[in-house]
Amino acid sequence: MSTHETYIKRCIQIAKNGLGHTRPNPMVGSVIVHNNRIIGEGYTSKYGGSHAEVNAINSVKNKSLLQDATLYVTLEPCSHFGKTPPCSDLIIKHNIPQVVIGCVDDHEQVAGKGIKKLKDAGCTVIVGVLEDACKRHHKRFFMFHNNKRPYIILKWAETADGFIAPLSKNEQKPVWITNAYSRQLAHKWRAEEQAILVGTHTVLQDNPSLTTRDWAGNNPIRVVMDKDEKLIKDFAVFNTQSETLTLVNSQNNTKTKNAHSLKSINWNTTSSIAKQICDVLFQKNITSVIIEGGTKTLQTFIDENLWDEARVFTGATTFKEGIKSPSFSGELCFQQMLITDILKIYKND
Repeated sequence: MSTHETYIKRCIQIAKNGLGHTRPNPMVGSVIVHNNRIIGEGYTSKYGGSHAEVNAINSVKNKSLLQDATLYVTLEPCSHFGKTPPCSDLIIKHNIPQVVIGCVDDHEQVAGKGIKKLKDAGCTVIVGVLEDACKRHHKRFFMFHNNKRPYIILKWAETADGFIAPLSKNEQKPVWITNAYSRQLAHKWRAEEQAILVGTHTVLQDNPSLTTRDWAGNNPIRVVMDKDEKLIKDFAVFNTQSETLTLVNSQNNTKTKNAHSLKSINWNTTSSIAKQICDVLFQKNITSVIIEGGTKTLQTFIDENLWDEARVFTGATTFKEGIKSPSFSGELCFQQMLITDILKIYKND
């Protein structure tokens, strides 16, 4: 691994500290090196705060060293005014002579403009170091801006004999298939993504709160599909612990009494339900979503090929009969044992 790759790898590593906090901004990491020694580091602050490059520069105690340093960053420095001034201007102000960039920011407000501004100021710019790794790291940001939809993660737990739920049960609460370690990991994932989506049946059967109660982090925005408006305000998904967005049928005369955000989609078509949902989430500026619904909800996104990752737990439990798990095809990219459970993560190939 080259010197540049070593420091970009470090940028990716520290950038993950912003996961779940920077959205809709990308979680960028930046490192400043002088004489082959790191003198400053930074990652993107909570939305509205400083960007990674600013935090890295501010962390350098002796600013005179910046004139003979190299700044590394996972994503092209911005060149426009948003909630904060352009990072490229600050780099130029401090006369940093060399900038190494993991990947170009192809958002229309940047798209090479930051690189050009740096070069025009006399800065040496190197682009494309660990480019694929940086693009994977910024997958939510790129998916949202390039495909006009959130990054979509399918998640479910299935029994050892392939069932996602029993045919019937006596209580309105989840039937646990996995162990406590797997459930805590699932809550960690909730804290990392902006939204979580379930269908009507899941709410009626399990009455979930869809929060991060087993992990310290932000609760995701709850998105509930309620085609026939069967859900009442007493369900846990409508409590005040997080925002809830309810998707109702545009063909209905909406009669819901719930005091929560409503969006309508046309459920009378069978070919574009997932696409309509993605359009709504994009309009709401939601950059990532976990689909935790039942088989029908999950299969809707699979059938429309609107998913990026599938995270599947297999527990040691067996049902012998029940509701079958979703049917899909993807490339297995990760597998791990969690005591009695098996976690497999697939990407959409």
